[in-house]
Amino acid sequence: MKKETQTNPPAGKLLLGAVAGDVIGSFYEHWRTKQVDFPLFPTWARFTDDTVMTVANADWLLNGGDLMERMRYYGNRYPRAGYGGMFRQWLAAERPRPYGSFGNGSAMRVSPVGWAFQTLEETMEAARRSAAVTHDHPEGIKGAQAVAASVFLARGGASKGVIKDYVEKTFGYDLGRRCDEIRPAYRFDVTCQGSVPESLIAFLESEDYESAVRLAVSLGGDTDTMAAIAGGVAEAYYGGVPEAIAEEVVKRLPADLIGILSAFHEKFGR
Repeated sequence: MKKETQTNPPAGKLLLGAVAGDVIGSFYEHWRTKQVDFPLFPTWARFTDDTVMTVANADWLLNGGDLMERMRYYGNRYPRAGYGGMFRQWLAAERPRPYGSFGNGSAMRVSPVGWAFQTLEETMEAARRSAAVTHDHPEGIKGAQAVAASVFLARGGASKGVIKDYVEKTFGYDLGRRCDEIRPAYRFDVTCQGSVPESLIAFLESEDYESAVRLAVSLGGDTDTMAAIAGGVAEAYYGGVPEAIAEEVVKRLPADLIGILSAFHEKFGR
């Protein structure tokens, strides 16, 4: 697929928090690290299903229509993005239905929802709808809502303390741990309940966008998704993705995905 780099908008004018986390974490899903000091963009760093489905949600919020059809369009346009087995079956089904998943796929794709609405109530409802297309298990919905609410609060200027308290009280997640406590025993876990809290802790412990993503990857779990979650919230909290990181990410994206991320930023990211 040819990428049109000469006409791309400035990298800082795209919604890239989750996407950059996905690209940075993609290599380390297979070559896990328990360190925070690792190369951000190894040769094989690439976008995965996290990015494709984040763009599908952004397109739905921008242009309306049926979210299921948007997700199936992008999923089948980029069939090698690394989807899970149940999601691949859903993409191929003649009459796709939600399949009761509590996997973190609902949380990885939801960050655009946190930008698109003016109230927390609207955000929570849209996050439920985003998840329920596939991940209609209560834990799958809860993971998506926790991430979307965190983005919404962060972009509105809420402190980390306020975000932490809201998520703990509303969703029952334990965010009082530290990455150094989690890291030694933590293993690959694709459930919302086993990865969303840890991803949010990486954000809460961070000092800037880059450190949020590094902390998420360093836990040694589902690194692309966890970095996408932490990166999506960090983008909202810190006011964007650093230009140097954004430029490297844009080099790895096809023109159609860039177009949606740019249009979304133009409409909702100001």
